[in-house]
Amino acid sequence: MEIKIRAYTEADAADAVKIWNQVVEEGTSFPQTDPLTEQEGHVFFSEQSFTGLACDAESGAIVGLYILHPNNVGRCGHICNASYAVRADLRGHRIGEALVRHCLEKGKALGFRVLQFNAVVKSNAAALHLYRKLGFTRLGTIPGGFLMKDGHYEDIILHYIVL
Repeated sequence: MEIKIRAYTEADAADAVKIWNQVVEEGTSFPQTDPLTEQEGHVFFSEQSFTGLACDAESGAIVGLYILHPNNVGRCGHICNASYAVRADLRGHRIGEALVRHCLEKGKALGFRVLQFNAVVKSNAAALHLYRKLGFTRLGTIPGGFLMKDGHYEDIILHYIVL
């Protein structure tokens, strides 16, 4: 599948929210616990510095997305943060990699100097492998930093990469 990444528009809200909520409801990688309504999703995606949609180049179907925003404010406002979601039935097809690579370019174009991940769950082997492959640096581990949906706590690993 050839992937094209484009900017989010209001017309994409329903499809984007469906993919986002899939990840939220899995309860294993996003910190959010409540799914978004279509209206809440539109506001959320619109408020980001950038929301990118991964689309099947042939059909135009949205297959994944990412959000990019400052990780902090003021003197640390040059550090950005991002989250990625890929449709569950299409994981393992390098859509996530395309999203991360696009995000790195977009972050730099928007004037950010560093991309930092605050909470990569230790059991998220695919993400950890991808970030290692792309040259991210592991900052350290926060023991029990993530509450999994089933109620147990999992370590989180912080990462960064200079843009």
